[in-house]
Amino acid sequence: MFPTINKKETGVNLRRIMDMRGVKPKDIQEYLGFGCVQSVYRWLDGVSMPTVDNLYAISKMLQVPMDSIVCGNAGRTKSQMDACLTDQERRVYTYYKKMRELNAA
Repeated sequence: MFPTINKKETGVNLRRIMDMRGVKPKDIQEYLGFGCVQSVYRWLDGVSMPTVDNLYAISKMLQVPMDSIVCGNAGRTKSQMDACLTDQERRVYTYYKKMRELNAA
């Protein structure tokens, strides 16, 4: 199977990391020097992906590796991704998932 990036999951994951770091879409817009915040929202909604340069800059801003932001179908199982999280991040992520489920209902 050819490795691909899941834009929707990547957007959800980026939002989760931003929430854990207390970073708002407007902060990323200003950091990257964009004229409007719409591009960031399109990434978060899974409509599009940041360029490699922007992804690299975002990873530095959020202090995480680029691979921790991107969700794809190659080489990483859920348990491998969970192993990279600290206990605090794991608790926040569990809470985040439950809140999204409640909002979706």
